[in-house]
Amino acid sequence: MAEVKWIKIVTDIFDDEKMLLIDSLAERDNIIVIWFKLLCMAGKQNNGGVFMMNDKIAYTDEMLATIFRRPLDTVKLALDTFEQYGMIEIVNNAITIPKWEYHQNIDELQKIKEQNKERVRKYRERQKQQVAQCNVTETLCNGTDKIRLDKSRTDKSKETMPKTSSRFRPPTINEVTEYCKERNNNINPEKFINYYESNGWQVGRGKMKDWKAAVRSWENNGYNDSKSGNSQKYSSKHDEPTDVVALLSED
Repeated sequence: MAEVKWIKIVTDIFDDEKMLLIDSLAERDNIIVIWFKLLCMAGKQNNGGVFMMNDKIAYTDEMLATIFRRPLDTVKLALDTFEQYGMIEIVNNAITIPKWEYHQNIDELQKIKEQNKERVRKYRERQKQQVAQCNVTETLCNGTDKIRLDKSRTDKSKETMPKTSSRFRPPTINEVTEYCKERNNNINPEKFINYYESNGWQVGRGKMKDWKAAVRSWENNGYNDSKSGNSQKYSSKHDEPTDVVALLSED
């Protein structure tokens, strides 16, 4: 809160009954100086006559003695005198000046209020202008943001979509058996598995891609255990059916 630059002092202040009583004391000069220092300090703080530091800490006797550059005993005497004559009150351990408005410069306070009011008006006007500008900018940016958001969602969905693995997995003997039964080709699954396990599932110059295609190639080339005596077998890569090499190998 802005400080008050002026405080009101009436010209007949020393004719006041309280000041006459103070003037009769041995420490009258120091007590009167401390009183005016209190009034000036209250004007600087402009806190309704309540002596608080940062609105949190109440000023103590020791603190005022340091600020006023007066002995602590003198400050305590002055405060006790002011409290006795009703010039100050202690409320919740805080020193206050009753009827503080009596000592204030009302014209100066009114000027401060008008200045604050004008600052608030200008601030609100700037806020309205900023809101209007933001509305226009938001309208222009929303389209771009929506495109970016849609693109981000699309990219994210692509990232989270499960990728189909092309890595070859050797079949189990049960899988080969079931597949051979489906095709009724009389191929011996155990021989099929043993052959390709022995060469590391190689077909031609590369790894096998599709074992079912290899089964069909065996089937087409008569590599089976049929009862008719037409069964054939091969034991090396050079004996593989040509269509197996052509269709299943990797370059």
